[in-house]
Order: sequence, then C-alpha cells, then structure tokens
Amino acid sequence: MIDFDPILVHEWLRYTAKRFPEKVALIQNSKQWTYAQADQISDGLALHLMQRGVRRHDRIVIFTDNSPETVFSLYGILKAGGVFIVVSATMKGHKLRYILDNSGATGLIVHTSKASVVNEALSGFSSPLTVFWTGNKKQIPSNLQQYSSFWDDIVSDGNTTLISKEDFPRCIDVDLACLIYTSGSTGQPKGVMSTHHNMVSAARSIIQYIDNQPDDIILDVLPLSFDYGLYQVIMAFMFGGTIVLEQSFTFLHHTLAQISKYKVTGFPVVPTIVAMLLNLNNLSKYDFRSLRYITNTGAALPIEHIRKLRSLLPDVRIYSMFGLTECKRVGYMPPEYLDQYPGSVGKAMPNCETFILDEKGNELPPGQVGELVIRGANVMQGYWQSTEKTDRTYKPGHYPEDRRLYSGDYFQEDERGFLYFLGRKDDMIKSKGERISPREIEEVLCKMNGITEAAVIGIPDPILGQAIKAFIVLQASTPLDEKDILQYCAKNLESFMVPQHIVLCKSLPRTPNGKIDKKQLANESSSM
Repeated sequence: MIDFDPILVHEWLRYTAKRFPEKVALIQNSKQWTYAQADQISDGLALHLMQRGVRRHDRIVIFTDNSPETVFSLYGILKAGGVFIVVSATMKGHKLRYILDNSGATGLIVHTSKASVVNEALSGFSSPLTVFWTGNKKQIPSNLQQYSSFWDDIVSDGNTTLISKEDFPRCIDVDLACLIYTSGSTGQPKGVMSTHHNMVSAARSIIQYIDNQPDDIILDVLPLSFDYGLYQVIMAFMFGGTIVLEQSFTFLHHTLAQISKYKVTGFPVVPTIVAMLLNLNNLSKYDFRSLRYITNTGAALPIEHIRKLRSLLPDVRIYSMFGLTECKRVGYMPPEYLDQYPGSVGKAMPNCETFILDEKGNELPPGQVGELVIRGANVMQGYWQSTEKTDRTYKPGHYPEDRRLYSGDYFQEDERGFLYFLGRKDDMIKSKGERISPREIEEVLCKMNGITEAAVIGIPDPILGQAIKAFIVLQASTPLDEKDILQYCAKNLESFMVPQHIVLCKSLPRTPNGKIDKKQLANESSSM
C-alpha cells in the first residue's frame, strides 16, 4: 500500500504520532510530552469542544502564553473542524474584544491569569461565546463563572479511549485552518486567512530548504501568535522533531543555556535576539556544539550583524529569510551564498515565484526598484471580513485561481535572481526630492563601532518634505555622541541620506513579535 502524506495540518500530528509514538514532541520547564500524548490530549479537547457545540468552520481564540496548552489547543480545534486564532499573550481588553467580534468567535481558550483582560473584553459583549479556562480556578471572576468549562480537567481526565477518526468532522484542505491577526500601518488588526493547504505547503517548502530531520530539536522562544513562532511547531510536528518551548527571549542567558541542556540543533531568531546576543561578553561559557542552523526573518539582519554572527558561530548554517504573514515565507538565502551576497534575502523558496513590478504592473529588469509580488500555494486567502483590503493586496493572475500577493515592499533583483529588500512602501523616506531607503542608512549605522542597533524614520519637514531621524542604541560604555555619528554618516553616506536628527536611546520599542516598532517611534516624534 502506498503511504500518502497527510493533507491537513492536524493529520500530520496523527501521522507522526503513529510513526514515533514515544518520541518527545514538546518540552517546557523540564516537562516533556510525547507525540502519543500530544495526539491524545488534543483528541480529548476536540471531543469536548464538539460536545460544547463547536462545529466545523467555527473560530476559536486562544489567549494563553507560549505554553503546551496553546499547542494542544490549536490541534484540538483543528480536529474539531474549527479555525484557531492565537493572539498575543500581552493583548489588552479592547483589542481582544475587537478580534472576538471581528472573527465571530464562538469560543475562547484562556489562562485564568488573564481573567481581568477577559472581563474587560466581555463587558457588554452580546455574542454567544464559550470560555474554556486553564490555570487556577480561583482566579475566575464570579461574573464569568457561567463560562466554567475547565481545560485542565479535560486533559487530566484522559478519557479518549472511545474516540475514533469517525468521531471527528470530515475536513478538506481548502477549509480555513487559522486566522493570524496582524497590525497594519493604519487601522485595526487584519485577520489573514490560511487554509490547511496554504499552511502545509508553506511548511513543507521551509522544511525542504532547511533540510529538517526527525532528530532536529528546535528552541522556540518566539510568540506562537507570530507566524514565525507558530510554524516552528507546525513544521516540527510534520517532520517529527522536538520543540523546546520558552515563554520569551527576555532572559537571554536562560535561553542560551537551553541550547546546551537539550542539544538544540535549530534556533529561530529575530534581529533583536541577534543584537542582544552580540552584546553579551561571556558567550564562551555556552556550549553551541549541537547547533546546526539559525534562521532569521521578521526583519532583515544588518549585514554587520551577519558578519559578526558568522565569526562567532563559524560551524552554524545561517538562513537569512524574508516573509510576510500574508504568504508565510517568500525567500531564503542558501547559507553557502551568505558571504557572497550578504545584503540579499535570497531567492524565492521552493514552489514560490516572485516578480518585481513597476506602478503600472510591468515586470522590471534586474537592478530596478519596484514592488515585490508573490505567487504560489503559500499565498494565503486574504483578510477576514475585509473584501476591500483583500482586493488591494491580492490580485488575479492569468486565471481565476492564480491569485498574486502584492507585498507593499520595495525590492530589487539582481541578474542571478537574488532579492534585495529596500523597505516598506509606506516607510520609504522622500527627502530633497529623493526616495530614500531607511534600511540602507541603518546598515551603514550598524557598521560603526559602538552602535548596537539603529532605526531610521522620516518625519515631516516644511523644507525637505521629510527629514531623516535616526534612533540609535549604543554599546555599554561607548563614548560616542551625536557629532561623532553625524561625521561618520557624512563620510559613508550620500549627502541627501545623512540624518538631520540623531536620538540616542537605551533601547528601541518592540512589537510583541520582537520587531522594532517604527510606528511608535513616529508617534513619539510627532508629539515632541
């Protein structure tokens, strides 16, 4: 009999549990769960959700920390035929309410430590909603006691002996699997719609180019509400690896100690983690011998940070990548080309095609600047309940199902097909009649000895149109001042790219996903 690969996200967990039932799937705080346990727990949750009225295509919000509850919940929701929505653990009540309302969620899985946020979100909330609590029952507010289905009781019961595949809804790969809410440059968060086919296709492509194997152990410190963090779990459960799940990367020494403790082979990072890593003075005490690869996406790594990372970890393969929530991943740089093309985010990943188009939709030759457009099975379905925004971003190709994602990012492509990210269209600075890439200035600043991080924005200026403002984080005890930095810029940048304003900071604001929050920098600048 031919052994076909599963086509649904949750079927991959069942498949892997049959192949490696006693293999460790998930580790957190020294507690471990095998694939058989993960499959059984999510089965029990799925059955309970169905008994409480959850039906195929229902949306369920998961409001927990980076935890096993989050992982098992998302698979339980999928097995019940539902659509999962993992939201940031730091989310406030007003935004949670918006997502519950916008998604039309029928259920909320939440840790009792977030009861006050839930109380605020549900104040006057009229839509029917079932809340499934996990954590300490004593923390549930009295006015929410009617929502008293308790997640931990479901797991501890373990009564899944009567469950068979026939007990669960029949789903197909064009069914929605999840909504990932992403903050746009303006307005409320947008729910990116991902089908099972989208998610499995994207994950399969990434597994292929990283060459993941069942013996890979991945340290995941990124939020599971962030697609980069989420897909570490989705991918590992497909190829049979092990996930070491951490709450965050705030305590970097603890994070690095996990690499040695669990013989970690894969470490997904964002530029913030790399900046923190390069600022440590005692890295020699950590054992990185098990580490096979590091990946980066979310924002491009400065070239100087790549060079230092290569020097620090010469035997580790570094994958510099680029992606958007709207299509998961676009391109990756094969590690063997990293030194030759350090400023590039690589080529299109397997089963993905990219174009650079001008404002009229014409494909541009190598070297010219235009908008990056993506085509492939990784291109998601659009934005939930937002036809207008979807039609602006996802446009038809040669035939009805050939939908293309217009990224909103300026790129160049060289003659060998390597892609170069220049910046978001909304972030590009127009000063003195020139169109300026903030990233180009940031790259130069990060090469200066004593600078750890830099973020560049444009601010309104009555003469220039926009003035260039650079926010800079210095290494400890560095004697640099604004004058030194401006002199350095004058020597290394064209005159129209030299910042008019320099701000020295102890740190830069971050989004929950660890990216530099330029929107907050711009808001703070406008209020000065």
